[in-house]
Amino acid sequence: MEHKRYFFEKFGVTERLLERCLGEALSAGGDYADLYFESVAATSLGLDEQIVKSASQGMSAGCGVRVVSGERTGYAYTDDLSAERLLRAARTAALIASGPAKQTVQGFTETEAPSLYPAPAADLDSDLATKLDLVVRADRAARKYDPRITQVRASYADELRRILIAASDGTYASDTQPLARMSVFVIAKDAGRTSKGSSGGGGRVEIGYFTGAKGPEHFAEEAARTAILQLSAVAAPAGEMEVVLGPGWPGVLLHEAVGHGLEADFNRKKTSAFAGLIGRQVASSKVTVVDNGRMPSRRGSLNVDDEGSATQETVLIENGVLKGYLSDKLSARLMGIASTGNGRRESYQQIPMPRMTNTYMLAGDDAPEDIIRSVKRGLYAVNFGGGQVDITSGKFVFSASEAYLIEDGRVTAPVRDATLIGNGPEALKHVSMVGNDLALDEGIGTCGKDGQSVPVGVGMPTVKLDRMTVGGTGS
Repeated sequence: MEHKRYFFEKFGVTERLLERCLGEALSAGGDYADLYFESVAATSLGLDEQIVKSASQGMSAGCGVRVVSGERTGYAYTDDLSAERLLRAARTAALIASGPAKQTVQGFTETEAPSLYPAPAADLDSDLATKLDLVVRADRAARKYDPRITQVRASYADELRRILIAASDGTYASDTQPLARMSVFVIAKDAGRTSKGSSGGGGRVEIGYFTGAKGPEHFAEEAARTAILQLSAVAAPAGEMEVVLGPGWPGVLLHEAVGHGLEADFNRKKTSAFAGLIGRQVASSKVTVVDNGRMPSRRGSLNVDDEGSATQETVLIENGVLKGYLSDKLSARLMGIASTGNGRRESYQQIPMPRMTNTYMLAGDDAPEDIIRSVKRGLYAVNFGGGQVDITSGKFVFSASEAYLIEDGRVTAPVRDATLIGNGPEALKHVSMVGNDLALDEGIGTCGKDGQSVPVGVGMPTVKLDRMTVGGTGS
């Protein structure tokens, strides 16, 4: 557990201090308490119109103390890791409880965890010039792609997050988590029409990742290709029709329409469209959906979650049948289910809650070309922009950033302004074909929930839905 030494050596934290803080946290009763130490070193660079518009490097550190009593949570945090401030935060969080002091654990049990990504010994403060070169190359490649590209924005960001977690149930875990991402956004103009395109990628990787096949030129050319394509796009048709979703990033539809509804807190409170449906058929028998936090170097992966539990692969829907929810410790205890290692938080300033990691649909047996060939008239949605979902009803709306008409089994004209409208639990019942080409996204996903953002991954194979409502302005 070499990660923990960072906090011991840099901030003077000791196991004795951890035990004292947990003792203070449970001094007024409470069922459970934990400490979440975090130190983050981050860099970000932004190039806009060939000028560096933003550049920052920073360090932050702090600790959050949580006390749980029944369904209530007391939380306090401090950016001063001195013993005095830590003990004061623990006493503040304890105010939620009222009862005799609880005995805290004497001695911790280390969480056994995999090693899914590199753990650099030094902070990610490598040569800023190297990072700046990545965004300059992206700008150059996007402009070179086509003279109709008129504006380019390129950015690079990385961070190295160190965490240490100690809890009254004996949990003791630490991790060093790298994260890096490149993004490129472009605008194209031609004959009075304007379009935009974006691309990006990364993961729990170091800067060397971007010197390979997934370098700045790859993302720049992809963003430019999408924008140029939209210049010649026709208006999307409207109405109910067959829809084919492409592999990879379209899995974001699954993330929003299904994933959030399967987080345990929504189901504990009975506010999810999936509440009480364990063991019931909620999708076509061709649909199996998993959340997997143990994929090497993926953006949504974690060796341990933010409560110190080892992450795992959790089957959510199997052959169309709802199998389970994604849970943190609180929901697991209140619902009488096992924690799935999905307790996540944005930083030490926030409480953990059930969140997705890498969520995707498993591959099926159909060849993608056979799926396209089976459609008489429909929409082929290859990439998505934004979307939103109502957790309670399951209703969602998504905008497609790259989509095409399918006519007589062939992909034809690109379309613009296509939206997909539906209901998560209902939409998956119309899945009739599932491709053998499962792909995950490039590593750009960020998920928001209750004001907290965390990195995630999504994915799916090519999938055909026999019925879906498409919003558009064409005929």
